[in-house]
Amino acid sequence: MTRAFIGLGGNMGDPAASMAQALRLLDSSAGVRVSKVSRLYRTPPWGKLDQAEFRNACAELETDLAPAALLDLALALEQRLKRVRLERWGPRTIDIDVLAYGEARVETDRLTLPHPRIRERAFVLIPLAELNPDLNIEGHPVRHWLKGLDAACIEAVTADGGWWTEV
Repeated sequence: MTRAFIGLGGNMGDPAASMAQALRLLDSSAGVRVSKVSRLYRTPPWGKLDQAEFRNACAELETDLAPAALLDLALALEQRLKRVRLERWGPRTIDIDVLAYGEARVETDRLTLPHPRIRERAFVLIPLAELNPDLNIEGHPVRHWLKGLDAACIEAVTADGGWWTEV
């Protein structure tokens, strides 16, 4: 089994419920076990600013799926949860990104690992650091990448990662 990390987010409908359902579906998928989930965070939009705020979280998985198969599963779950891709960085019911897969470095047309924009996104780094502040991303621990980001506008809206089992 390999330890992998995913990011989840959404800003349409009930994003917390969509993410909780995605986590339950992941946890019940063959070859995947959700081992830890961060708190749920309220975050401003990134990339396209004229939209509703997001809810974001990260999860640690144990998996024997290959990285491409984990991506396929994430995309299938997005579709099952009614994700519609109308515009880049636009509103969405659910977004599931594979962030890291063990120490693997992957670069294909479909998947780059670690995720190429982790270092730029406080809404990923904060919940990821909550799960594993020493996770190595591009030669530095996650907590290192947080130093240069404005994270003041990101607010935890749950006390712990148990939110996904309660929804």
